[in-house]
Amino acid sequence: MSRNATLISELEDTIAHQPIGQRAKVLQRVADLFTNNCDQLSAEQIALFDDVMSRLLKQIDVAARAGFGERLSDLAAVPPGVVRHLALDDSIEVAGPVLRGFEGIGEETLVEGAKTKSQSHLLAISQRRQISECVTDVLVERGNQQVAMSTTGNPGARFSDFGYSTIVQRAGTDRNLAACIWARAEIPRIHLLTLFAAASQAVRQQLQSIDAGRAKEVESLIGRAGDELQTYSREHSKEFLAACEHVKSLHDSGRLMESTILAFASARQFHQTAVALSLKGEAPIGFVERAMVHDKCDHLLVLAKSIGLSFDTVQAILSIRTGGATGSRSDLEEAGASYQKLRPETARRAIQYCRLWERTASRDAARQGPEGSQDSKLWAGTSQRSH
Repeated sequence: MSRNATLISELEDTIAHQPIGQRAKVLQRVADLFTNNCDQLSAEQIALFDDVMSRLLKQIDVAARAGFGERLSDLAAVPPGVVRHLALDDSIEVAGPVLRGFEGIGEETLVEGAKTKSQSHLLAISQRRQISECVTDVLVERGNQQVAMSTTGNPGARFSDFGYSTIVQRAGTDRNLAACIWARAEIPRIHLLTLFAAASQAVRQQLQSIDAGRAKEVESLIGRAGDELQTYSREHSKEFLAACEHVKSLHDSGRLMESTILAFASARQFHQTAVALSLKGEAPIGFVERAMVHDKCDHLLVLAKSIGLSFDTVQAILSIRTGGATGSRSDLEEAGASYQKLRPETARRAIQYCRLWERTASRDAARQGPEGSQDSKLWAGTSQRSH
């Protein structure tokens, strides 16, 4: 090691007195020596070459570094310190060829470059033959539109849930990016559904025009996206699960009364109100939630009438979606008149249809997997009691 240190010291002293052109030639000769003998070098000797070449790289200009990097990017064996030095060079002329083409760059170096370097560096990384999830996480979060497109369109890129969520969110108003995501066959279904649910009309039209043969499939997927995303979001919501447990306990003990629903609605407790209506009306929770947030109140009126709620309670439920506001007088009067005319028998038949639809959907879900949804678990008892 002392001989190595002496050699490096002498080399640095010699290089310091050489013009830049000569320094580049010395680096090239050292690199040639390493390339021609790398199979026979010990770990200590490789480390020495690594140290020498890394020091020499600091002594030459951008053009010389770029030429050196271009040459090394085609080699299988390059000392790790040299690779890192080139890959993290501030000049894209130097770093680009290495980031794009050299397979031996460590994952940590790629992540560091993606986090700290320019968009041109990120674009070069996005063009690698293989990109791991931890690298794409940074690219799709920090990269510009060109980087996002390049990463998503790279068949060798792998994405984590975070990566997919990030890129799908960005694609909501970006037709080209949405098309790249749609083209990835391995994208998890939930992320594809999220893409369609959040997409603007222009993006949806773009997706439908990509492949005429898949147009109907896309239309069907868009139609189902809202329901499936609603269920997924609900079943992963701690607030919903807590509300479900509390309200179900009230229902099972006979303490779930209209006054309780009115109290939930007056406090604008959406989950508690939805679960209470669902249990009292023996209606699918998804139907109830959609009825509560829909611009038109027809379905909510039907549900409330089937339960036998007063219009005062209906008004409180309607106020949840408006943040406590009661709405215009004309709208309330129209809703009140419709509620007065609606017959309980008609409302109950409509809700019975919703139950039948729910059982059909539950059977379909059961064919797709061994575990039932939260909807099915919630209604295991109530649907049996109603038939």
